[in-house]
Amino acid sequence: MANRKDKAQTTSAAKAGFSERSARRIESGQRQLGSIKARVYRTRTDPLEPVWNSVVLPLLERSASITPVGVFDHLCEEHGESFLPNHRRTLERRIRQWRLLHGEDKEVIFRQEKEFGKQGIMDFTWADFIVTIQGEKLEHRLFNYRLPASSWSHAQVVYGGESFTAVATGLKGAFECSEGVPLEVRTDSLSAAYKNNTSEREFTESFQQLATHYGFQPTRNNTGIAHENGAIESSNNHLKNQIRQALAIRGSHDFETKKEYELFVEQLVERRNRRTKPLLVDEQRQLQPLPKYDCVNYTVHVLKVSTTSTVQLKRVTYSVPSRLIGGTVRVHLYDKTLEVYCHDEHTLTLDRVHTRSCRRGHQINYRHIIGSLMKKPRAFRRCQWRDEMLPSDDYRQIWQYVDAQLTMDEASFYMVKLLNMANKSEREEAVGRFVLDGIRVGRLPTLFDCEDRFLQDEIWTDSPKVEQHTLSSYQQILEGVK
Repeated sequence: MANRKDKAQTTSAAKAGFSERSARRIESGQRQLGSIKARVYRTRTDPLEPVWNSVVLPLLERSASITPVGVFDHLCEEHGESFLPNHRRTLERRIRQWRLLHGEDKEVIFRQEKEFGKQGIMDFTWADFIVTIQGEKLEHRLFNYRLPASSWSHAQVVYGGESFTAVATGLKGAFECSEGVPLEVRTDSLSAAYKNNTSEREFTESFQQLATHYGFQPTRNNTGIAHENGAIESSNNHLKNQIRQALAIRGSHDFETKKEYELFVEQLVERRNRRTKPLLVDEQRQLQPLPKYDCVNYTVHVLKVSTTSTVQLKRVTYSVPSRLIGGTVRVHLYDKTLEVYCHDEHTLTLDRVHTRSCRRGHQINYRHIIGSLMKKPRAFRRCQWRDEMLPSDDYRQIWQYVDAQLTMDEASFYMVKLLNMANKSEREEAVGRFVLDGIRVGRLPTLFDCEDRFLQDEIWTDSPKVEQHTLSSYQQILEGVK
């Protein structure tokens, strides 16, 4: 009002920061300056008055776990004559206000200081997005390791469960990529690391040995308190979202091999880590050095080779060379491979097969048993592993064709000879493609056709030149003898 003494109403209103109309209302007394007192009376009847004190309050005071929806359902079922369902929003708002004023104390989350080199966090997360290998869905997990202070992370594709070999392999890769080991490694209640079926919070012997080898202190968050592991839980979601986006940008979720997909994830994480490179350099100065020797990231199993030239491990049947039948082998079970030793000598490497639930799996290599099959070709038809023995879809299509077109014995003989040819020529894919191409044009190549094409003796590109000497030269030799 000070400006109104010597200025027009329009000018005074502009200087005061309100409209000319408001100025007229103030001067005419229609609106008073100063704060307006809040209304304390109701303008309509309280719809919750019949049930609030008698029903709702006793429920809220009984337990903090009772939700507004639970109270609403109870009122609709038990007190429908005094409570209308269209008052749900009013009920929810009133309960929220009451709990803010009179409810129980809530749990407080204490933000933790992040120090370089102090802590690393690891976890497994299920890959809930679609990835296929040559059209077949790939079910897998992701091992995720993170240094919270620098936000550096390491991810690895895991095809099995949360096993010790997966933990050891993941930590080994993470420590090597970060070039150091933190003082503490934190995780949730992994069965590979902790004895969860006991009352004591004890480590498994294997995980304790792993921690001792690298020199870190293993810890875990309280069971069921996910936010205590929040630095890795949020990272899990970020990682999966980034993979989804990268797959969408790529334009396809199909890969030729598992190796190609693993490289795709590795490169994605490397690109993300470039943003935190300066912080990682600072953290690396505080990390413990890597041990001189590698850790044991496998489990050892001593197995007897059965008369079927196979061994059983983790609900999976693996074939081995038939010369090992009756012998005992030592298998080093890694997360992705099996290393087989016989009398302390490395014999062969097998790709590991992971199964889900109680299902059984097979990995049968026809090269291991083809010699015996050549002696018993008719055993092929009824063999329990017949389909697993065929190395590719090409050979499965060939078998379906010859099984339908030839007699039982002829079909088995043809297929066994073809596999033997693929083994001898070391051109498995080419042999299968040649026969399948012939089938598609209506002519099944004979075994002689395949032998001529893939088992021919080596042809000399440069034929040796033999010079025929003249008869006079031989005469000279005879004269020299005389």
